[in-house]
Amino acid sequence: MAESLPLEMVTYILSFLPLSDQKEASLVSRAWYCAAQNALREASVQYNIPVSSASLPVIKSLGLRGVTCISLTNLDGSPASLQVLRSVTHHLGPHLQSLCLGGGSPTEASFVALILGCPALRILDLSGCNSLFTSGMLLAQPEMAQQVQQALSGLRELNLASLRDLADLSFNRLSSCAPCLERLSLAYCHLTFQLGPAWGSTDPQDSSPSQLSFRNLLQFLKERAGRLHTLDLSGTGLPPEALRALGQVAGLQLQELSLHSCRDLSTEAVAALCHQQPGLTSLDLSGCSELADGAVLAVSRGLRHLRHLRLRKLQRLTDAGCSALGGLRELQCLDMAECCLVRGRELAQSLGSVCGPPPPLASLSLAYCSSLKDASVLSLIPALSPRLRVLDLSSCVALTNQTLQAICTYLTHLSVLRLAWCRELGDWGLLGLGEPIKAPLQEPQPHEELEHWASSPKDLSPQPQGPSLLMLQALRELDLTACSKLTDASLTKNSGFHRAGVQAAADGRCGHVSRHQHSLRQALPSPTA
Repeated sequence: MAESLPLEMVTYILSFLPLSDQKEASLVSRAWYCAAQNALREASVQYNIPVSSASLPVIKSLGLRGVTCISLTNLDGSPASLQVLRSVTHHLGPHLQSLCLGGGSPTEASFVALILGCPALRILDLSGCNSLFTSGMLLAQPEMAQQVQQALSGLRELNLASLRDLADLSFNRLSSCAPCLERLSLAYCHLTFQLGPAWGSTDPQDSSPSQLSFRNLLQFLKERAGRLHTLDLSGTGLPPEALRALGQVAGLQLQELSLHSCRDLSTEAVAALCHQQPGLTSLDLSGCSELADGAVLAVSRGLRHLRHLRLRKLQRLTDAGCSALGGLRELQCLDMAECCLVRGRELAQSLGSVCGPPPPLASLSLAYCSSLKDASVLSLIPALSPRLRVLDLSSCVALTNQTLQAICTYLTHLSVLRLAWCRELGDWGLLGLGEPIKAPLQEPQPHEELEHWASSPKDLSPQPQGPSLLMLQALRELDLTACSKLTDASLTKNSGFHRAGVQAAADGRCGHVSRHQHSLRQALPSPTA
């Protein structure tokens, strides 16, 4: 009956499936293969194309399917690269919307020819393409720049991360070709900062031919304030004075700002930013080592529409800084990994004591928070939103089976659970069987009892006495790497994981495990994606 459905209807149905299931469906028949390919295209999947002559037939095939998003790897100035670029321009160019050349070394001429053949581009990634900017002459000819501007008239996102040779003049030439730009990344570019009133200068003669200056960037932001809403300045060494100047640009209404590893930022500068840009929905302050509790409190109280907050590696952050996070009523993603002083008590109280439902968290990472104990996590878990899909507690080494069973009780909709290096987790907790009674020395050890239990008939096996991982019916990824008290028995006895199609990770550092990876793959086969 399914074979009689129109191709468009099958495509529509498959578009609701995860990537792994779409790939499995493509094996049913030729018609379903075509439908799955169409569904993949509609999902804007990025195709990574290695630069070689063997890729030419693939590029032609992708062109026939109308693929709109590609990434070219190993691009250089060789004849093979030029041939691939010509093929991409011919077969994919007219409908290509996202193009990534990250880390490649194209020539300026081949790059311009490629761009002129892709008039529908919305996203362009040139991160690490230093060869384009070494000479400083990219788009120096006005006629060529005008043609490129026409081709990039619809460009919305530009990634210029990790460009060591990017300078004011080349940045200005390229950015002027993208008048509709909304998202810009200059992460890990070498920005120079000249303190004082010179930042406000608008004299074009001040542009540096060999350096990328914050003064020039500030002028760009003033000109594009009405349209630009996403900015990534991670790893640029942004000082507090520069952040204040950025936040107070007239008309600038940022929605997403990434300041990862800007280690000189101060609590006062972050507080000023929250006052100046209250519409932020995504903020990344990971690795800003000078920030402490005051900065997080300012964020919690000033950015009421925040949805994504990343605070990784804030070594000075304590529980006190978490006390107001529950006030972020729209928060969907919270990353506090490697905040070693956070014990979780204030976070649990903050999320559990606010009026109304908790923030709609879909993803929470407390990985490497070595101060976390069972007591605080047991208080936190019931307070988490039922929408939570991703939970990362990797390397929280003090957590035990009590935490695992609380997860299985309250967070039954999880799709990703990471518990790597949680060494106190054991088989009995994993299967909800309760802790074993200590036996005399001559009696079999617990892992030997489990191995006997694993080989016994199902009707003679001990039945679960409490919550187990089998309750997580939506689970798709499980990481138990280096959980040294686990054995093969707890992972292979029950076929429930197999039915769920869970992708698991573990290795030989798990205790009493023979051929552990082999056993995991038998019980928890990875998706084909």
